[in-house]
Amino acid sequence: MLDFLPSPIKGALVVVLILLNTLVLFPFLLLLGIIKLLVPVTAVRKLCSAILNAIARYWIGFNNVLMKVFHKVEWDIRGVEGLSRNQWYFVTCNHQSWADIPAIQYVLNSEIPLLKFFLKKQLLYVPLLGIAWWALDFPFMHRHTKEQIAKNPALKGKDTEATRRACEKFRYMPVTIFNFMEGTRFTPEKHRRQNSPYKYLLKPKAGGTAFVFSAMGEMIHTMLDVTIVYPDGRPGIWDYLSGKVRKIVIDVKVHEVPAHFLGMDYENNREVRVEFQRWVSGLWAEKDERIEELLKG
Repeated sequence: MLDFLPSPIKGALVVVLILLNTLVLFPFLLLLGIIKLLVPVTAVRKLCSAILNAIARYWIGFNNVLMKVFHKVEWDIRGVEGLSRNQWYFVTCNHQSWADIPAIQYVLNSEIPLLKFFLKKQLLYVPLLGIAWWALDFPFMHRHTKEQIAKNPALKGKDTEATRRACEKFRYMPVTIFNFMEGTRFTPEKHRRQNSPYKYLLKPKAGGTAFVFSAMGEMIHTMLDVTIVYPDGRPGIWDYLSGKVRKIVIDVKVHEVPAHFLGMDYENNREVRVEFQRWVSGLWAEKDERIEELLKG
C-alpha cells in the first residue's frame, strides 16, 4: 500500500510504529506480570497468562500488518496446512539473518502457540525484562557447569529435572519452543572456519534440542523443521524493516520425534547421545538439499 515510499522513510516509520506499540503494551504486560507474581492463585495466574499471550500475539500481529502496509514482499509459504494452536511443538530453523525471527513469526503467529525460547536462569533477574519473560512463561534453564558437577557429582542430572518441574505448567497450556540449532547466523567465514560438511548450513548443535526433548518429552512430540531462504541474498534486519527484501521462501516440514528421544538422558547415555546426533545430522543433510532446491526455484 505504501511501498512507493523511499526505503529509508519506510524503515524509519516501521521502527517508530513498532516502538510506539511496544511502549503502549509494555505497561499492561508488566502490570499483569506483577499480579501473576504476587497472587499465587492458579486460576488468576492462568487468566493472566492467557491475556499476556494474547498481548504478545497482538504485538507480533501488529508488526505483521506493518509489513503488509509498507512493503511488497512475495511470500512463498509451504507446509503450514494442518498446524494447530492447540498442539505442542518444537521449532527449529536454519539461521540466515536477524530477519529470520520476524519472518517466522509472520508465517506462524496465527498457526501455532506463541514462540518461546529457553532462557538461562540468570536472565530472570534482568530488571523489567526478567519479569516480562517470566510473565510470558518463557522457560528458564537450570544449567550447572562441568566444573560444578565435577566438584559435586550429586548435581548430575539435576538440571534436566529442575527444568522439567519448571515446565509442568505447559502440560495444560500448549506451547511452542524455538531453537536455532546452528546457534549463530550463517556467514561464509563461519562456514569455512567450521569446515562444515553442508553447503548452505553450519554444523547443528544437538545439545540444546536434546535438552528440550529431555525436559519436555511428555508434552512435545512434534518438531517443525523450518527452512528459510532469501532468493535475492541474505538481508540484514534493516533491509527487512525498510522493504528491501522482495521474496522470502519458508518451507515447513513436520516430523514426529522418535519416542526414545523423548525424556532421554542425553548427557549421561552415550549410546543415545550418538544416535540423537546422527538423527540431527540426517535432518540437516536433508535441509541442505532442500535449500538448494528452493534456491533453484
